[in-house]
Amino acid sequence: MDESLPGGVTRSATLSLVTYNMHKGFSGDGRRAFVLAEMRAALSQAGADVVCLQEAQGEHRGHAARLRHWPDESQFEYVADRLWPYHAYGKNAVYPQGHHGNAILSRYPLTASHSIDVSPWPFAASRGLLHGQIAWQGEPLHLVCIHFGFVGFERRGQIRRLGRHIAEYVPDTEALIVAGDFNDWSARAERDFHAALGLREVFRELHGRYARTWPASAPALPMDRIYFRGLVPRAATRLSGAPWRVLSDHAPLQAWFGRAW
Repeated sequence: MDESLPGGVTRSATLSLVTYNMHKGFSGDGRRAFVLAEMRAALSQAGADVVCLQEAQGEHRGHAARLRHWPDESQFEYVADRLWPYHAYGKNAVYPQGHHGNAILSRYPLTASHSIDVSPWPFAASRGLLHGQIAWQGEPLHLVCIHFGFVGFERRGQIRRLGRHIAEYVPDTEALIVAGDFNDWSARAERDFHAALGLREVFRELHGRYARTWPASAPALPMDRIYFRGLVPRAATRLSGAPWRVLSDHAPLQAWFGRAW
């Protein structure tokens, strides 16, 4: 029997997405324990169709040599395992030991993907947009995984760059989800996204307020968001409690969408 979401909507009629800043696979509670295997197990239990990851370690030669359980493949490939056979990765930060960035994992084939550096300074590249596209229920669905900066002026420039990218590459007639770590507790993104791009935030839409996601042990700040257009939001939840509060420093968000026919 098909399991139902709040409101009686069946899961088979929806697409589920999780966004998660995975902190390069280390716990965010001060222990700096390597918990990638626990993250993979927890994410697999969420049952999402699409996962947007930030701070996914593509390579780190020092950790690979030192840590016993460091995977042979990249972190996003390790997490994807057999659940999400399609994935894309965009490097944000590159350094002598390796690199990390954004990743999109999907149960559906990715028909296109590309990454855009939105760092404010070329010598400190650490922020990016990863744009992927899948076909869901026979129609295009655009997915943008983001990780924005800590400083207000930096985020404003990144939001403008995202807006230009969406205006150029995402037709108004095609569905879009923008998810990730916005580092935006001032709600500036909300004003710009809604006015310029027609995007709405799923927790504001369904619950009247943003979800608090940082720190995961006692969430106080709404750092992570899921924006959408051309879809109908069905349900949204913050994945909190055990085991999430002892994994990354961010709590993940999960949302379910239906087609806006």
